[in-house]
Amino acid sequence: MQNYDLIIRNGQIVTKDSIFQGEIAVKDGKIVEVSTNTISGNTKEEIDANGLHIMPGVIDTHVHFNEPGRDHWEGLETGSRSLAAGGATAFFDMPLNSTPPVINKETLEAKSKLGEEKAIVNPYYWGGLVPQNINDLKDLHENGVIGFKAFMSPSGIEDFDNADDETLYKGMTEIASFGSILAVHAESTVICAQLQEEKIQAGKTSARDFVESRPIISEIEAVRRVISYAEATGCKLHVVHASSKKVTDLINDAKKRGVDASVETCAHYLSLTVKDLEEKGGLAKCAPPLRDQEEVDGLWDALANDEIDIIASDHSPAPKEMKTVTDNYFEGWGGISGAQSTLNVLLTEGYHKRNFPLEKIVQVTATNPAKRFGLEGKGALETGYDADIILVDLNETFELQEENLFYRHQHSPYVGKTFKGNVKTTIVNGKTVFHHGEIINS
Repeated sequence: MQNYDLIIRNGQIVTKDSIFQGEIAVKDGKIVEVSTNTISGNTKEEIDANGLHIMPGVIDTHVHFNEPGRDHWEGLETGSRSLAAGGATAFFDMPLNSTPPVINKETLEAKSKLGEEKAIVNPYYWGGLVPQNINDLKDLHENGVIGFKAFMSPSGIEDFDNADDETLYKGMTEIASFGSILAVHAESTVICAQLQEEKIQAGKTSARDFVESRPIISEIEAVRRVISYAEATGCKLHVVHASSKKVTDLINDAKKRGVDASVETCAHYLSLTVKDLEEKGGLAKCAPPLRDQEEVDGLWDALANDEIDIIASDHSPAPKEMKTVTDNYFEGWGGISGAQSTLNVLLTEGYHKRNFPLEKIVQVTATNPAKRFGLEGKGALETGYDADIILVDLNETFELQEENLFYRHQHSPYVGKTFKGNVKTTIVNGKTVFHHGEIINS
């Protein structure tokens, strides 16, 4: 008779292709059996998933946990706990806003050491592309970064310079030489800087003025430019946090021409609008900014047509005093605290309101991220894969409160929102790390 560490029984198993009643057996952190029949054998632990859906854990490809150096904004412990509570079993931490940022082997080693000590879900790390570190890119790649991140406009962080056109081209040439990928924050420096200056000089500093200073055409200009560099260099490209279907259309047109490109949007662009920015102030400030409802609807249309590859959180937290905005929306840190709510948004706004299939939610949160970034054994509920599993109650309705958040700073533009669909249990590499609202300490 087989011996297992865990058997999950009587759940609805969700894959990228189908949903079926079944059971999953786990041993040594791996899925060893997925069956539509009763799994027989001895097991150390058994979970009855009756009434629940069993899904692969979310892989959040875009978070800023800011450690070392700015862990008073957010840290690897609190950030990873938040992810676990939201059904994520892996994350890709950005090279900033850590200080120093991850731009060479030494800074990567410092962050990795902290991740091993503090993260309760699987950590991966982006390396940075800045004008000063092109000669460090290969070393970063050989030491395990998931890919590279560049800002085409100022990052807002003094020790992480944006990449000018020459840096982008040379960096992409180097990254292509060893087969890695470049992720870009794509906004035009010229367009945004000039419009911001005009607004401020005219005394126009409202939420709408801030949004108008970072228009969709700024994203479009930058994406067109970086696509041309990808075509010229052969570098794999990933455009992060696209705020409009007009932007995702460019990436999909490039794919048809043979460019190896992908595009990500975020839960806040699928659920929040300029109205939320006006009502919630700095808590809803981000860059690119929130758009109008028609852009939200356009992104859902793109998702329905498989024109968006990945959904991430772009969790970019800061202390509350840095998020306070009064009359001038050009002041205050721009970043959404949302890592804990990505799946809640997709279930509420997608599955329940728009009939967006659960299978597609699995694709954009787990299967596609694992495939795009080469995470073997991740992103699916299949024999031989890592046991990164979540149990979800699709029908549980709750209003998010600050005390529900595991962030270092318990604030978010989602506080006060009513969600339908909630994570009950999160299992990482076969170990339960979150269960019924509580972090489980191993």
